[in-house]
Formats: sequence, structure tokens, C-alpha cells
Amino acid sequence: MLLRWIAAAGRRRALPARPLARALSYGRVVDAAARDGELRVFVVAGEVSGDSLASRLMASLKALSPVPVRFAGVGGELMCKEGLQSLFPMEEIAIMGLWELLPHIYSVKKKIENTVNAAMLFQPHAVVTVDSKGFSFRLLQQLKCRSNQKVQSPLHFHYVSPSFWAWKGGESRLSKLHDFVDHMLCIIPFKEEICKLNGLPATYVGHPLLDDAIGLNMGPELSYDKSKHQKRCEAFRLEHGLSPDATIVTIMPGSRMQEVVRMLPIFLHAVQNLRHTFNELSQVIPVAPHRDVKTYVEKAVQSGPFPVVLIPGGSLKERYDAFSASRAALCTSGTAVMELTLAKLPCVVAYQAHFITECLIHLRKKINFISLPNILLNSPVVPEVLFRACTAKNLATKLSKVISNDDVRQMQVESAGQVFQVLYEPIKKRGALFVEELGLSSNVLSPSMIAALTVLYTDKHQNIVYRN
Repeated sequence: MLLRWIAAAGRRRALPARPLARALSYGRVVDAAARDGELRVFVVAGEVSGDSLASRLMASLKALSPVPVRFAGVGGELMCKEGLQSLFPMEEIAIMGLWELLPHIYSVKKKIENTVNAAMLFQPHAVVTVDSKGFSFRLLQQLKCRSNQKVQSPLHFHYVSPSFWAWKGGESRLSKLHDFVDHMLCIIPFKEEICKLNGLPATYVGHPLLDDAIGLNMGPELSYDKSKHQKRCEAFRLEHGLSPDATIVTIMPGSRMQEVVRMLPIFLHAVQNLRHTFNELSQVIPVAPHRDVKTYVEKAVQSGPFPVVLIPGGSLKERYDAFSASRAALCTSGTAVMELTLAKLPCVVAYQAHFITECLIHLRKKINFISLPNILLNSPVVPEVLFRACTAKNLATKLSKVISNDDVRQMQVESAGQVFQVLYEPIKKRGALFVEELGLSSNVLSPSMIAALTVLYTDKHQNIVYRN
């Protein structure tokens, strides 16, 4: 049955022996919580996409737990709405890139220390870190060292498996994670198998794209009611004073301050380069729920030659209404490209990094693509303009084709359904097994519900496999 399968997820490859105190600690999180009369979860997210993912997990844990739930940790606005009081602003650890991290090392190290102390005082049944592997793994390592001194220690989950498989020698790093990660919650199907082959218990719980689809009442074929789609498009244009004939480009420069500062000026210049090619160009920018990002974006668009509409990036409905009204999009590599895929909005993906970070990436990468739709389909469906090639001129050239070339547009639209099926089919089967095992209703097909059930019912005793 599914619960026993999850509990034994690490058996495919035996793990090294761990201290006896680990084996004596309680088994399933749900059982330990029932004994204490409450479920205590320490949860940490370091960026906007992680805040969204964690908030959905928190809501699902509250819905599924047989006892009241208390949260502590680090998160953003959405997590706070679910009952978290963040130890410090999440944005203070939202740093990406090796070179970019150097000026912040001391501050981040101090925050890890403070977070570990807070977790120990909270005495959680489960610790869930979401993405942000640099901060998360150092936190879990230190927690494991402290927890090994106790008979009862919490289960450690990491949500969103790192892409070590994409780097030369990266899979060897995965095999070391089981020293401080008890279970990996994967959002890409093939990552579950990669984790298991490297001795790390893992479960594919579904991509957050599927949660978006559920929230938008879309079926497994990404089907739209065309009349409703057209009404949303017209309503968005009317609300924001945009002409019915305007060519609208959605710009998604990212959620971290450093990537917004790097990418937004390039995106704005790229669209400006097309001002003589397309009539009535307009731009829509979903702004991440980050005070500094909002201030920066507002100043950056003041002197532009076209109308720019700023919408709250934290609103699922407003984002997808903007996508409905748009002809194309420019986005920074990351979660945004999957949202645009779900919306069937043709786009161009871009990314820049510090020169040293770029050199390291070129030396170590072993895959040909950076955006997830291209990786899943192993095809350059979505145009990618990366690193030193990421200039306003090059982006404008690619964007022009995406706006005007019907063949290019149709290829992206058709691939959206293929991407969705790759993500949806495994989770549909897993959800059916959970329904059978626990007698739950069909809404368990939500990825956040699958993730919550995995947290609740993973058995620590059976996750620990000793070498002969």
C-alpha cells in the first residue's frame, strides 16, 4: 500500500548506519502529534515561490491533521496568513549565485544560527525546508547535529529537490543529503527516482503548477472555456485602460531583488526596441510581494515610452487574467515559465549572472536547457536567451518572433498540454492510492495535499536502513 511504500522509499539503496538515537525516535509524524495533542511544524522558505509552496502545504496540514497545528520558522506574506510568525523577513536570505552570496556570508551564517536555536526551542515533530538549498541544507545539518543528542528528534523534509543531477558530479552530492534529510518532496517526476538511486528517500508530490490548475478550475487537458477566457481578457484591458488593439507583453523579471535589478532594465529595453514594429505596445508587470522590489519596479517604469500596468504578483487570479490579455511574455528563468506554460502564453526565457557564476555554470552543467518545459520535453520549445547573449537586442529579436510567428506560437501552445501530462499522470495514480488507503475524498489530488500526507505518514523507523 502507498503508506508502506513511502515509508520504505529508501530501500532501493542501503544507507549508512546512523546513531542509535535516530532509530529510537518516534515513527510517523501523525502519531507523535497525536500523543502530544498538537502538531508542531517548523517550516522555512527563502523566496516568493517557496512562500507560495509552503503556504499551500501549511493549509493542507491544517486540513488533514487530526490535531491542532502550530507553525514556527521563516517565511513570507502567504505563510504568515496561514499562522506563521516569521523569525525575520524572508527576503534577507533570498540570495542567488555563488559570487553574489559573498557579501552576505556573515549575515546568513548568523541567521542560520538563530533559526537553529528557535527550532530547538519549538521542539517540532517535523521540520520542512522549502527550496533555498544553500540556507536550508546548512540549517538541517546543524539541526541534525543538535537533534542527535536527543532520544526524540523531528523528521526532516526538504521540499523541492535540488537539481544536482544537472551538474557534473552532482549526483554524488545527493547521496550525502540523507545524513540530514529524512525525506525529499519532489515536484518533478524523474527526480524521485534519481533521489532513490542515490540512497535518499523521496516522493513525487506534484508540481505547484497543478495546484494553480485546480485553483483555476482547469482539467487535465488544460482546457479553457473560450468565452470566459475572452471575457477575462476584455475585463482586464477595460479595467486597466488598455486598448482592445494593444499588443500586450507581460514582463516577469523575478521575485528576488538582485534578479529584478539585473533583468528588468534589459526586458524594458527589449520591448522598447520593438516600438516601431508593433502598434500600441503595452506592458504588464506582476510585481513580487516584496517592498523593495515594488519600490524599484515603480521607479524603473516611470520614464518608459509605453503604458505599463503593475499588478500584485501574489494574486493568482490577477496574474492569469494578465496572461489572458497578453500576446507574449518575457520572463526570468524559474517558476514563471511554468505559469506561462499553464496559461498557454508564448514566452521567451532569459537569465543573466555574474561573470564568475556564469563561468562555473558552463564548466559544471551537463544539460542543454535551463527552463523546465524544455527539460521535460528534451526540446527547445521555449526560446532561451542566456548569460552574455542576454541583451536587449537579442531578446527583442526572439520576442518579435514569438509575437508574430504563428508556427512558433503554436509549438509552445501545443507543448503546454504535453508538459501538463508529464506532471499530472503520476500524481493522479498516487492520489488514488491515498484515497484508497485513508478513505479520503478526491481533492487529495492536489499536490499540496499529497505533500501534507507524505509529511504526516512517512515512518522514520522504516526510512532508516542499515548496511549489512
